[in-house]
Amino acid sequence: MSQSNRISGGQIDRSKTLSFRFDGKSYQGHAGDTLASALLANGVRLMGRSFKYHRPRGPLSAGSEEPNALVHLRSGARQEPNTRATVAELFDGLEARSQNAWPSLKFDALAINDRLNTFLTAGFYYKTFMWPAAFWEKLYEPIIRKAAGLGALTRQEDPDSYDKGFLHCDLLIIGAGPAGLSAALTAGRAGAQVILADEDFRMGGRLKAETLEVGGQAGADWAAAQVLELAAMPNVRLMPRTTIIGAFDHGIYGAVERVSDHLAVPMKGKVRQTLWRIYSRRAVLAGGATERPIAFENNDRPGVMLAGALRAYANRWGVAVGRKVAVFTNNDDGLRTASDLRAKGLEVRVIDARKGEEVIDTSGRLGLKSVTIRSNGKVETIACDALGVSGGWNPNVNITSHHRSRPVWEEAIAAFVPGEDGPVGLTAAGAAAGALSTHGALATGQAQAIAALADLGIAAKADALPQAEDAPVAISPKWYVAGGKGRAWIDQQNDVTLKDVKLAQQENFTSVEHLKRYTTLGMATDQGKTGNVLGLAVMAGLTGKTIPETGTTIYRPPYTPVAMGTLAGRSRGKEFKPFRLTPSHKWAEEQGAVFVEVGMWLRSQWLPKAGETHWRESVDREVLATRKSVGICDVTTLGKIDIQGTDAAAFLDKVYANNFASLAVGKCRYGLMLREDGMVYDDGTTARLGENEYVMTTTTANAVLVFRNLEYARQVLWPDMDVQLISTTEAWAQFSVAGPNARKLLEKVVDQDISDAAFPYMGAGAITVGGIRGRLFRISFSGELAYEIAVPTRYGDALVRKLMEAGREFDAIVYGTEALGVMRVEKGHVAGNELNGQSSALNMGLGKMVSKKKDSIGMVLSQREALLDPNGYRLVGVKPVHKDGKLTAGSHFLAIGAAPVIENDGGWLTSKVYSPHLGCDIALGYLKAGDQKIGTQMRAVNLLAKPVQETLVEIVSPHFFDPEGERLRG
Repeated sequence: MSQSNRISGGQIDRSKTLSFRFDGKSYQGHAGDTLASALLANGVRLMGRSFKYHRPRGPLSAGSEEPNALVHLRSGARQEPNTRATVAELFDGLEARSQNAWPSLKFDALAINDRLNTFLTAGFYYKTFMWPAAFWEKLYEPIIRKAAGLGALTRQEDPDSYDKGFLHCDLLIIGAGPAGLSAALTAGRAGAQVILADEDFRMGGRLKAETLEVGGQAGADWAAAQVLELAAMPNVRLMPRTTIIGAFDHGIYGAVERVSDHLAVPMKGKVRQTLWRIYSRRAVLAGGATERPIAFENNDRPGVMLAGALRAYANRWGVAVGRKVAVFTNNDDGLRTASDLRAKGLEVRVIDARKGEEVIDTSGRLGLKSVTIRSNGKVETIACDALGVSGGWNPNVNITSHHRSRPVWEEAIAAFVPGEDGPVGLTAAGAAAGALSTHGALATGQAQAIAALADLGIAAKADALPQAEDAPVAISPKWYVAGGKGRAWIDQQNDVTLKDVKLAQQENFTSVEHLKRYTTLGMATDQGKTGNVLGLAVMAGLTGKTIPETGTTIYRPPYTPVAMGTLAGRSRGKEFKPFRLTPSHKWAEEQGAVFVEVGMWLRSQWLPKAGETHWRESVDREVLATRKSVGICDVTTLGKIDIQGTDAAAFLDKVYANNFASLAVGKCRYGLMLREDGMVYDDGTTARLGENEYVMTTTTANAVLVFRNLEYARQVLWPDMDVQLISTTEAWAQFSVAGPNARKLLEKVVDQDISDAAFPYMGAGAITVGGIRGRLFRISFSGELAYEIAVPTRYGDALVRKLMEAGREFDAIVYGTEALGVMRVEKGHVAGNELNGQSSALNMGLGKMVSKKKDSIGMVLSQREALLDPNGYRLVGVKPVHKDGKLTAGSHFLAIGAAPVIENDGGWLTSKVYSPHLGCDIALGYLKAGDQKIGTQMRAVNLLAKPVQETLVEIVSPHFFDPEGERLRG
């Protein structure tokens, strides 16, 4: 019968019946159910299989701490593995499937592992697969990888979208139980900006699962009334379905909001989940506590749960997990479960450890059938279909420990509470702080809110608290039942047993960090919420130490699992690595340009003309046309940094290896920047436009890095200097105009006199173009007479069209990055391939640029003995002895007749192009003592080619074209 285990009461909407499927079978539930509560209502207790032994498992809990009931939700591209059924909201049409089982959940072939448990003990990977070593890669690892994992990905693209956002508040309150509601009301009424976040879809915390009264009304009703009051406050933001996943620096907290997980498909325009970065001035953790189990033989059967979970399913969801129930407890809270279930008409047997009673075994492989009890030496077996176990409650201290704070043992509640050195500005209240009564939660929530706001200068009033239960904690710690021959489970998801912990102790893995890794205790989706303290207590007993002496492992974010899509947000597909468009992009598209990603930009690689069938034809034409007449290239992508201030010149002297203080106004200079270790990391030109005004250009790839380093130098290294910086890369559209007719073309568009006398080589200054302000720099990286002209970005498209119109009589062309690369290699200019982070100025043949007359970043370490080795690597040119010889970047230099071994390696080719002027491949490279080998012959060997490629090459000057520089000064 449908929903055979549904009983009266609860906070579900019985007027709304929802249909769903689990493992292909149809069921019904109600609005307000979770998948777990709906399945339990339908008599389904078996929901999963354990990781290692594939033991049958049902829910252990009713919340996010759930280790067992992990399922696949949805299907196709939206399939979501490893979802905890205890927190998955039920919606109409929900499709769920069990996982980690084959061929079915009830009959899992890999359950054979359970029979082999004697061999699959703690550390068996380390012991079994060490020998023979040759078996690891081909046998052991493939087997382990095939068996590993729980759920499966679909390998289809996720059709949903995710987002990221930023929030700010005076007080962040984590958890909306009685403590959190009390804190939020206190802060909200005081006018503070408050965010109240709770992982549940309905606020109220533990009050939703209890029959306790608050202020003379049912606790759940009181909570609902407070939520309504808070919702009406404009200074309070309520965030249900939101998990605070971690505490980070400076009061920043990460939060995942499940915006659309409770829907079959997100509404149009809505994301599925949002990752929030919350900036809080103060925070209160009111995240409650998690009940812990007691270990005894076969305590993992479907139907064995935490006692508080049994109570929650009955009170909140109107579900009786079983009709005949046993409760095994060492504290009074377990008795509350028994009382509530009896009030629902269920038959309940209490086994109280404080009276010498204990559960020693259970039966029922696919679902609990009976429990065996030992009471003061007498053993009996009773039939039951649900067993609630309560070993006490652990405050949820995780977030308070995210800055490596260690929790403190509180003997009165037999649990760890937050330490005092947690994240700055974060305090705990309610059960999270060890106050396990309702009144304690209300009182500490109010007190912590008042104290936090007082730190901010906000006065908050302590209103009268509603009357609520304030029972003391009555617990006699019991961690496990001794004497059992079978296995008692501590971490149910990872199949860690009492015997595993004992084995770890016997083999001296007694440190909590070693215990965790040797047994896999706590290395699961629940992050040890249900098993860690139990495992630590067992180890403490075995080593004769106290639990606080044994210690705890470090808690890390995230508090609960986070989907990779949520972490990525919108950064997927094209948004994963977004690119910028140059000002000439639209014009280039119209010309049929082929584009390439360069840094963060999309640049024209070449612009094919009709009849050209190969990219080389286009590139060769662009190179030849530029050298013959004039070519135009969009160089907007170069980093541009305005540097101003009375100390700007002195500042440049410190960040550049060569001298810039002597640079005259109206001139520009090529410069090298070194890292602290003396290696070159960027080059470029800087122009002096005024007495205290400079414009620096950087390489495209390092624009952000250089600006970041300059800011660091300005703020940290030399904070007293009068220097101001601003990146203007996006503010200016800049074009290189190169070739013998470059000046003639520009004279048609520039309003000023740019003759050789008025604007000499390496000149720089302000100009106008048709009345529009601009800048002009006479610099060349192609070896031709060349200029770079810049106008405000919004005029970039108009400028390229004007330049092409003015250049029609000169047969002007636009050339792309490939032609640019050919011309710079022909001229011997270094670029990214040479600026590889391992090259010094001396390697590049630019050692004289490192000034010894001044101090600069990297200067001292650039003079290390090894970097000045006369036989060290030097930049050389390379061309094949025979014109049809092929060169490959990355090939290594070997002497003629030398074997291709590392001892004979002479260096490598860095950049290779085809030169249409020389009619052959040419390359740049780093060669040991290369400056001494000009004119000699060697072999360029590419060992990665199949077959190995060898080319006889001549070592030449890196300046293949116009070595004297006559053309660029023309």
